[in-house]
Amino acid sequence: MKGNAQRKVLSLAVIAVLATMVGLPAHAQEAPAAAPAPGERAPGEQEKATTLSEIVVTAQKREETLQNVPIALTALPEQLLQDTGVKDIKDLQILVPGLTVTSTQNEAITTARIRGIGTVGDNAGLESSVGVVIDGVYRPRNSVGFGDLGELERIEVLKGPQGTIFGKNTSAGVINVITRRPYYGTGVEGEVTVGDYNALGLAGAFNTTLGERSAMRVYAVKRERDGFMDVHTGGGPRQETEDGDQNFHSLRGQLLFEPTDTLDILFAADYTSREETCCAAATIVRGGTAAIINALSPDEGVAPVADPFARDAWSNRSTEQDVKDKGVQAEVNWDTPWFSGATLTSITANREWDAINGLDFDFTSADLLYRNPDPNESLTAFDTFSQEFRLTGSTDSIDWMFGAFYSDEDLARNDSYRIGAAYEPYLSTLVGARVLGALAQQLAPLGITVDLSNPAIFLSQVSGQPFGTNFTGLGALDRHRQNSKSLAFFTNNTWHATDALDLTLGLRYTREDKEVDSTFSNPNGSIGCGSVLANPAARVGGALAQRIPNFAALPPAIQAQLIGAVAPQIAGFMCLPWANALHNGRATHQEREEKEWSGTVKAAYRWNETVMTYFSAARGYKAGGFNLDRVQSADGLSTSGAGVRPVNDTSFPGEFVDSYELGAKTTWADGNLLLNATLFHQTYSDFQLNSFLGTSFVVRSIPEVISQGVDTEVLWKSGIDGLSFQGGLTYADTKYGDERPTVEFLDTPAANPGSLYKLPGSQASFAPKWSGSGAVTYEWDFGSSLVGRFNLGAKYMSDFNTGSDLDVEKEQDAYTVVNARIGFGRKDKRWMVEAWAQNLTDAEYMQVAFDAPLQAPGTSLPGDPLNSYNAFLGAPRTYGLTLRVQY
Repeated sequence: MKGNAQRKVLSLAVIAVLATMVGLPAHAQEAPAAAPAPGERAPGEQEKATTLSEIVVTAQKREETLQNVPIALTALPEQLLQDTGVKDIKDLQILVPGLTVTSTQNEAITTARIRGIGTVGDNAGLESSVGVVIDGVYRPRNSVGFGDLGELERIEVLKGPQGTIFGKNTSAGVINVITRRPYYGTGVEGEVTVGDYNALGLAGAFNTTLGERSAMRVYAVKRERDGFMDVHTGGGPRQETEDGDQNFHSLRGQLLFEPTDTLDILFAADYTSREETCCAAATIVRGGTAAIINALSPDEGVAPVADPFARDAWSNRSTEQDVKDKGVQAEVNWDTPWFSGATLTSITANREWDAINGLDFDFTSADLLYRNPDPNESLTAFDTFSQEFRLTGSTDSIDWMFGAFYSDEDLARNDSYRIGAAYEPYLSTLVGARVLGALAQQLAPLGITVDLSNPAIFLSQVSGQPFGTNFTGLGALDRHRQNSKSLAFFTNNTWHATDALDLTLGLRYTREDKEVDSTFSNPNGSIGCGSVLANPAARVGGALAQRIPNFAALPPAIQAQLIGAVAPQIAGFMCLPWANALHNGRATHQEREEKEWSGTVKAAYRWNETVMTYFSAARGYKAGGFNLDRVQSADGLSTSGAGVRPVNDTSFPGEFVDSYELGAKTTWADGNLLLNATLFHQTYSDFQLNSFLGTSFVVRSIPEVISQGVDTEVLWKSGIDGLSFQGGLTYADTKYGDERPTVEFLDTPAANPGSLYKLPGSQASFAPKWSGSGAVTYEWDFGSSLVGRFNLGAKYMSDFNTGSDLDVEKEQDAYTVVNARIGFGRKDKRWMVEAWAQNLTDAEYMQVAFDAPLQAPGTSLPGDPLNSYNAFLGAPRTYGLTLRVQY
């Protein structure tokens, strides 16, 4: 794309200008710090706190102690992250109450939620409610930030809207990741990990000085592991008999220049490749359609008995995935001669992320519907340029910051559906048995019989085409090309009104411009759907005449009544999105522009050296966007009920939140015991709920969602040498409002009230009311040179629903995950051996449950025996050994 080339040129130009600054004269410079001994702090790294009260965070993009920041946040240091096995944002949730991270049909689709609020669904056009920022660079989707995070210095999880400082799409919170920087000196670190499921991990880092004012660091990692799911492949062509494996490698390089005492420049580049198979799903409810699947499969087709934690899956098509993530960035910090030494920060980044994944849409070994792992048919790709400038300074009475942010993102999505040989007999049997059976019951009192035999050919009777030719081959091949430009100006200022009282005002203005071009094609011609749409009454009437003796002799009014009763239902099944002839040849162009203000007001009062209380009010904003999927309805409007008319306007509005917090941060035991708590109330308007309709994902704007409750946190370095604890408890009552905005929200459940009728007034999806986490660490000496270390971490989640429609079948009971690690080694960290276990008690839980595609044709009422349901499961217990060395 032309935009891609322009952005790359701009990136290189900015970085080149910064590089020339390396040649600036360095007068009166002090000698760089020497290399640290193993286990000591490296120059440029954050100084380790000697007491908990000295923990430093950058939650407001300036260094402050944790207890002075008027934000509900969890700060996780390097050692604790290592002890609990945190390598990505999904691992992170065990340490943070109120944080939930799930993934679905491939590991690249990862969603983080805080206090029950987050993005739901797999639509690439839907941006995250929880922002992920890695070394100052915002990642546009949680999935783009999912992967091995590398050498971590710390992670800060900020709860509640953080849009003033961190940007527009942080209406629920921010995961702020800070990795280790180069230091002056030469050092080597290595890690070898082995575990069950044939797990093997190799990681290493090399740091060295390049000159008096420059240093570099290189980190590389390779991890692989067998899959957690055993797959029944039926007749294939899938060959892999396991699913959910791990196979990736990453490389990261950093180059630090400090040409003067007031200027440092850090260049970084990274590359990650994941080539894995993921993700098959397990059956949690086996419904009435399973018998049809079985008859069309060379094996059982689906689980004979719903036993999800046997970890057996049925899939005849490939779930290979190939994810590439790479980027370059430059961060410059210059202590200027302006405004009493204000610091000018520039962060320039260009990132590319591509994901190709095969998918067995039906999650059975029958050959129904699938997508090949081919970039022409399955691609989600982001190319993002971002630039941020900040000028930060302070006086005796004011800490101030002014900044600007610009991003230019291209999103490309190639989407496809291939139709297998079993699709037509399956769909025809399902529709034929349902329609003809209902007619038989209706006509029996009149003495009229209906031929119920061989329903597999019913749809060919409707279309008039030979059996086996109505649905076959490449049914849909679509292209979506979206560009999003964002420009923002922001300020965040704290006035020290008195020695005890701080008042903060933050404001951000954002302009968001998006446009998307979509083209739709049906390479196989959509013969079945096209035939019935050409003349529905005639086609359905002709099929009924073959099934009902003397149909033509019935009075015309009776014929019309029978045809009218079943024709829309038959056409709806024959023209599901991937087979709908009305999409073929469509091309749409959509644009939207948003100009919004967001901001925060805070008051913090320090009563004494141990107690600080604060109140904050914030307005958060998350941009609107477009559904990048085939959307169809009864009348061509996305808010309407089921139908076959394509929807041209797939946009959805921005999401807003008004948030209020009242918090206290207290320090005890000479700075070694921190007790913090925050009361919160958040009201979301136009909440973006991405609903899986069984055939596609469509964003619905929910008028109101309210999240209220309390966050608590405790950090304790006990009086027992080496014993410490970090934990917290969150109560979040997160509910949908009572307003019913669309035809799908009916006052009372009827025979089939629509997929979302359960939402009004109910606890939100993925929103446990209670969640708690705790990690206890004990370190002790072995003689004069050895040390032992033990860590036990756990996360409790009360029951919650894992479906956007709140079907009772998708309810997850309360569960607890426990991680443990014990090791011993040299005090100077030359070497350390650790034994570890993740999910030590083998807790069984679902990440996300969903209607089995094409296998939930019943009503949305609870317990409909026709419906089948599947789920993506949480990881089982894993264990292993890790050897770490450092020189």
